[in-house]
Amino acid sequence: MSNEPQYLYLTTSGWKSGKAHEIEIWFVSLSGKYYLVSEMRQRAHWIQNIQHNPRISFRIGEQMYQGTGREVEPETEPELAAQVRALMDRKYKWSDGMIMELSPASQQ
Repeated sequence: MSNEPQYLYLTTSGWKSGKAHEIEIWFVSLSGKYYLVSEMRQRAHWIQNIQHNPRISFRIGEQMYQGTGREVEPETEPELAAQVRALMDRKYKWSDGMIMELSPASQQ
């Protein structure tokens, strides 16, 4: 885990503008998927963008991915939410927010 980069670069499509928006954000990986936590929860524009259009792209180091994003629901997926929070706490000492899962469909 110490070799894992600190940030990934997520690109979403603006749900109003349709323009590409890139953010730098903390992440953890688990079972081939990547997890982000939004401190602002639904108020974050990138969350709103994914909710309107789950197709995303992201970059970790030099590796590019295409895929989809979705919210992890702690009420229906408590084990997954707990695992992600534990990984975030271990890596960043922080995990308070809405969890989003990025599922890569392909690597470029």
